[in-house]
Amino acid sequence: MVMFSNLTPGIEAKMMLRVGFLAGCMLFISGASARGGQAQAAPEKGKPAAVRARVPSPSTASGHARPFASAELNPKAKQFYQAAWGIDILGVKVVSSGLMLRFSYRVLDANKAKALNDKKATPLLIDQKTGTKLEVPTMEKIGQLRQSAAPENGREYWMVFSNKSELVKPGSHVDVVIGSFRAKGLIVQ
Repeated sequence: MVMFSNLTPGIEAKMMLRVGFLAGCMLFISGASARGGQAQAAPEKGKPAAVRARVPSPSTASGHARPFASAELNPKAKQFYQAAWGIDILGVKVVSSGLMLRFSYRVLDANKAKALNDKKATPLLIDQKTGTKLEVPTMEKIGQLRQSAAPENGREYWMVFSNKSELVKPGSHVDVVIGSFRAKGLIVQ
C-alpha cells in the first residue's frame, strides 16, 4: 500500500477514499464485462426470466455514447422528419430527477430545420394522455433553456421543458410542437 506521508492528514484520508472508490469501480466494471458488458438485474419475484428488464446500451454506430438512444420511431415517420424538416429525432428524456424533459434532435438539412430554432416560435411538449402542456422555462439571466442559433448540418440540438409537477413520466407518449413543426407520439425515456 502506498503511503502519502508528505500530505496533510485530511488530504491523505481523501486520497485513500478515492483509491478505494476507484478500486471498487474497477471491480464492478470487470464483473460487468465478464457477464457480456451489461449489469444484470436481480430476478423479480413472480416474473419469469424472459420478462426481466434489460438496460440497453446507449451507444451509436460510431461507438460514442449519446445522451440517450434514438427515439422509437417507425421507419416511415423517421423518413418524414428527415425529408420534411431536415432532422433526425433523437428523443425525449427525463432529466434533472424528473423535473425537466429534454427534447433532442440532429440537424441533417439546416435550411429545413430553421423552424425548430426560431426564437419567435413557442415550443410546447404535450402529453397525449392527459393533455398537459409543458413549456420551455425562461431563466432571468440566460433566457429560454433551448438552443436557438442558426442550425448547422450534423450538429445535435436540444431544448428543455419544465416538468415541475412531474405529470409527464417515462413511458408517456408526447407531441413536441414548435411553430408549424409537430412531432407526434414520441415516447419519454
